[in-house]
Amino acid sequence: MHATQCLTAPQISLVVCTRNRASALPACLAALNRMESEVAYEIVIVDNGSTDHTADVIAEFASTAQARVVVVHEGKKGVSHAKNAGIQMAQGKIIAFTDDDCYPAPDYLNAIAECFSDQSIAYMGGKVLLFDPSDLPITIQPLNHEVALPAGCYLSPGLIHGANFAFRRRVFDLVGGFDTKLGPGTPLVSEDIDMLQRASIAGFSGAYTPFAVVFHHHRRRTKQDEKDVLRSYALGRGAYFLKGLSRRESRRIFFWPVLKRVGGHIAYLRFTEFFHELQGALIYWRNRHQP
Repeated sequence: MHATQCLTAPQISLVVCTRNRASALPACLAALNRMESEVAYEIVIVDNGSTDHTADVIAEFASTAQARVVVVHEGKKGVSHAKNAGIQMAQGKIIAFTDDDCYPAPDYLNAIAECFSDQSIAYMGGKVLLFDPSDLPITIQPLNHEVALPAGCYLSPGLIHGANFAFRRRVFDLVGGFDTKLGPGTPLVSEDIDMLQRASIAGFSGAYTPFAVVFHHHRRRTKQDEKDVLRSYALGRGAYFLKGLSRRESRRIFFWPVLKRVGGHIAYLRFTEFFHELQGALIYWRNRHQP
């Protein structure tokens, strides 16, 4: 099987972006090496300008991996820049993404291939579970049932996580890459839901499946950790909402969900969360014309 993997054009490209995570990265890479797949695949690792010995860790993995490994160096800081660089180098018809602190289940790629066997599906997301029970139960998605996502629907933040999602290549060919004003490396962590929503508005249907599973080893354990990550997500949501409302093609889709959310903040006195979403919207508005 390994020889075939090297000679056959990949059906799936799994993109992993990393920056200065040399000490934690080997656990992720070991999980990638444990994956079993009935389809040809490749692993695309994007080093986003690391200054530690990440490059050495990646090189060692590439020399022993069971699948073809493509190593990409992207000097522009930011996950969206890194993901876009990975897309450019990927050869698969399906491009999947996970994070460098996540461990895909051994059958992960088979679950992705099974989901995309439905030709009407152009993008998908899967389950994200805690790896370490002592970590806080945040930044996960434990939903156990499938969700159909018709074209042109509003996508709620949190349904699909960037730690576990995939697209047919034609989605990127039509709508472009990730918004580089969003994502880790910027104050606005919402590049994943923005990409999904743009795909939906462009006429692509998607799905959530609980059968494609990754385990998130995020190591957040304190109240301050939780406060920080929730603030980060709120800033990203604010940018996502404003971007949707400010564009003619998406304004109608966003209007009622955002209005209901604002009403909920007021009714349930969620003023801190409301303030952070407004702050994120303001940051995006100020930065929207930057290259």
